[in-house]
Amino acid sequence: MIVEWGLGCLPDVCTAAGVSSPLLVASPRWSDIELSVDPVARWQEVPSDRISEAVASAERADGVLAVGGGSAIDLGKAISAGAALPLVSVPTTYSGAEWTTYFGVRDPDRRMRGGGGGAHPAAIVYEPELTLDLPPETTVGTAMNALAHCAEALYVEGHNPAADEHARAGARLISEWLPRVVATPRDREARTALLRGASHGGVALAGSMLALAHAMAQAIGGRYGLPHGALNGICLPPVLRFNAAYAPEAVRQFGEAVGAAEDPDGRVEELAALAGPMRLRDFGVPEADLPEVAADAAQRGGNLANPKPAAPQEIEQLLREVF
Repeated sequence: MIVEWGLGCLPDVCTAAGVSSPLLVASPRWSDIELSVDPVARWQEVPSDRISEAVASAERADGVLAVGGGSAIDLGKAISAGAALPLVSVPTTYSGAEWTTYFGVRDPDRRMRGGGGGAHPAAIVYEPELTLDLPPETTVGTAMNALAHCAEALYVEGHNPAADEHARAGARLISEWLPRVVATPRDREARTALLRGASHGGVALAGSMLALAHAMAQAIGGRYGLPHGALNGICLPPVLRFNAAYAPEAVRQFGEAVGAAEDPDGRVEELAALAGPMRLRDFGVPEADLPEVAADAAQRGGNLANPKPAAPQEIEQLLREVF
């Protein structure tokens, strides 16, 4: 993977990735961004479940350039997979999606409509300047997604020393710098450090995969069209408590990384609360649906790769803890 910092590097990065005539995938929010790269076509419906049409729009392109958060980059990955084209990502949030080959497909109402794999990520350009105006809820939500990547990389079935190192580094940076970013949103140093933490989380994710907190967040978010990052902030604390019985050393290492060896779940709750109340009821999740949501989460790959796959009844109890 080619990784560079600063939007000025984008033309050289695209050249190195073999991309000279990209399809630009970016929402209308980024219509005025100066990229110093001339796309041959643009796709602005983000997110979108019109994947076949989006792939067709890349007919004259030799690559995909995705600018935006996880939804834009996931859509870019879907097009990359469908058109067999290299993908260059310019992340504008802390989702970490730029590091993986798999993707979710959501409709414009953000409800999950499927997903897949086989994308061809070739390069990433990080530009902290593009994150300076992120609202607090997006900043905190996507940073919590990155923090969940770090936690889960340490105990998921596929964890390994290389991914563990990135997970610890990412957790340290996110825990240290997220409060400062919330307090001073346009502090470029703080935004850069937080983006570096999210990048470490993305590398850890790519090298290990997801566990139970993500399975729960996916089941809820896909059903109701809710923000994935915020849901990870809600779901991770009870999962840390659950996994402490089955992967105590990994949970301890995560706690040390976030500066709370004795109370890692409490530290995650503190960080998630920087954006306001963090209960499922605050997002309009119906309590009566929790058993169905739990049954959905139990079947997902993240739960099956958890140190101890949780039964639907156990997941329902975890959801009730944060309802």
